[in-house]
Amino acid sequence: MRRFLGGVIAAALVAGAIATTTTPAVAAQATAPVLSPTPYMGWNTYYGLGGDFTEDTIKSVADSLVSRGLAKAGYDIVWLDGGWQADQSRSDAGDLVPNPAKFPNGLKPVVDYIHSKGLKAGIYTDAGPYIPGKCGLGSGGHYQHDADTFAAWGFDAVKVDYLCGIAANLDPKTVYTEFAQALRNNASHRPMIFNLCNPVTSPDWGNYPESQQSINSWSYAPGIAQSWRTYTDVGFQGDIKFKDVLRNYDANARHPEVVKPGAFSDPDYLAPELGMSDEEFRTQLTLWAVAAAPLVVGSDVRKLSATTVGMLTDPDVIAINQDKAAVQAVRVGAAGTTETWVKLLADGGRAVALLNRGDSAKTLTTTASAVGLQGSRFTLKNAWSNKVTESAGVISAAVPAHGTALFRVEPARGVPGAPHVTAGIPQVTKVGTDPQPADVAPVVAGGDELTVQVNVRNDGLTPILQPAVTVAGGTGWTVKSLTKAPILIAGGQQADFAFTVKLPAGAAPGTASVTAQTAYQTVLYGVQKQTTVLSPIVIAPAPPSGTVPLSHHDWITATSGWMSPTIDESVGGGNPIKLTGTTYPTGIGVASPSLIRYYLGKSCSRLTGVAGIDDVVSNVGPEGGTATFQVVGDGKVLFDSGTVDRFTPKQFDVDLTGVRVLDLVVGDAGDGGYNDRADWAAPTATC
Repeated sequence: MRRFLGGVIAAALVAGAIATTTTPAVAAQATAPVLSPTPYMGWNTYYGLGGDFTEDTIKSVADSLVSRGLAKAGYDIVWLDGGWQADQSRSDAGDLVPNPAKFPNGLKPVVDYIHSKGLKAGIYTDAGPYIPGKCGLGSGGHYQHDADTFAAWGFDAVKVDYLCGIAANLDPKTVYTEFAQALRNNASHRPMIFNLCNPVTSPDWGNYPESQQSINSWSYAPGIAQSWRTYTDVGFQGDIKFKDVLRNYDANARHPEVVKPGAFSDPDYLAPELGMSDEEFRTQLTLWAVAAAPLVVGSDVRKLSATTVGMLTDPDVIAINQDKAAVQAVRVGAAGTTETWVKLLADGGRAVALLNRGDSAKTLTTTASAVGLQGSRFTLKNAWSNKVTESAGVISAAVPAHGTALFRVEPARGVPGAPHVTAGIPQVTKVGTDPQPADVAPVVAGGDELTVQVNVRNDGLTPILQPAVTVAGGTGWTVKSLTKAPILIAGGQQADFAFTVKLPAGAAPGTASVTAQTAYQTVLYGVQKQTTVLSPIVIAPAPPSGTVPLSHHDWITATSGWMSPTIDESVGGGNPIKLTGTTYPTGIGVASPSLIRYYLGKSCSRLTGVAGIDDVVSNVGPEGGTATFQVVGDGKVLFDSGTVDRFTPKQFDVDLTGVRVLDLVVGDAGDGGYNDRADWAAPTATC
């Protein structure tokens, strides 16, 4: 998915032009009306409420969108997903029926209330015929009647799913084209946004033909719909993982050439406070902004923190998303742990996102020429901090793990601006005498002495004078500077500041941070200060002792491709760990991809066990059920299983001598995570 989006798009970007070519499949059907020239914005019931919403709920959310400033910022569609319909969703007369317990007055009064607040209303149905047990609602055989009904109720947008469609083995292009025509021809002549949604047929769900997969919707949807889903759901109700946000973004990035005013690729909903950290959600919002994606909040907006609402309503970020050129960002340079994404703006400037997919903070850089700008001076406006600086051509930022920096970049004019200086996030380079592995979050223990480095780079045209850096840790931590500060840092130059940071012997397990304060004098703008924070640093629990099941020891972090890791059961719970007929009383069940991290503190000598695919996969079907297993000590691979299928578990016996931090890593063996229920069976540590 993370292939370079080069060719015509990249060439057009560098030339400063907007690519206007379309595929024949798209051009032949380019008839969808432009109902929202820039990406529409709003809220949807699905991830935050599921099907548990009523007339009062919807009115309450509408009130909250207005009172919390979200509506004013542009989030103006209140969208009812599945769950609004009655148990018997269609009457004998063929009419759709709202759930009478949830909507005793029907849907029109709810829509009227939404409209009275200055908002718009959206609703959900499915392209297939209603099939009990397969989906909760279907419009198959009733397209025009349902389109007329939605319009008569006053809806402004319709999301059309494909659960019933796949159950009935329909062709998505055919049925979505028919539905689009019905919406355009509704009896009330009401314009209604059409969101084409077929996530259940993405590759993660099984071996479906490409024509039925959402990754194929780009080939026909821009001509019939205002937006089209480009991959499966970004998560589960109340459970959104950062890795799945990246997965959906990558799939969404495949075909930027078909995005245009009024027609947008849709990587699914924004999901703050449903499993991601604030930093991870800031990254999702940044990526959706540069992708010219619809901004639809899936969380319960009534419960969101002020911090989250502040992110959602940030005017500079929204302005980038709503830029009237409606160009989707492309990647510049290679795919990897760190990436640069650039969006051409209507005024000729660029929105530049520096993305850090990794687990450790990094300073990321690109250049103005790489993103298609020419000149010798450039203004950089940080969309999140609002700070405006000037660069000689380098675009740089200190980016936390799982974070992004977002700049609006254009040629500079007039009086020189404040130099663009990047004060790096503190980096732990050593724990004691041991080098810290790259791309791994620091794990420390009481009594450890850390070597910490802060890099300060000046990418401006003028020097900065008297640069000074101070570092502070947690309560009782002692800090010693190892570096004599330079008199100045000239434009285009950088300097490193090193420190030792020692934890008290009794430091309690948990998380901590290291904060760096950087100050410097500028020629025209006085003293400037920057604060950067390394967080979290994990203070580990005590290592295992004796010969013990590792699954019964506290882990530092644990991830699973879906759901959560389970102890002594296969993932999902309810089943013992069982490999080719043998049941194991201890172990860890996960879905790929997965990482389980433990602190050993050099106190263990051996790890034994069996890595395999749980027998429960056979209850699901023959598809999937392949994974790779690695045991990694301090960044070094100690055991690699190769591809493991459901018939070939692999025993491992690993030397752990000298290992501080142990990772148990499961990959998907290159065929996606469908039905990959992986087990670390009887993992026994000798310590």
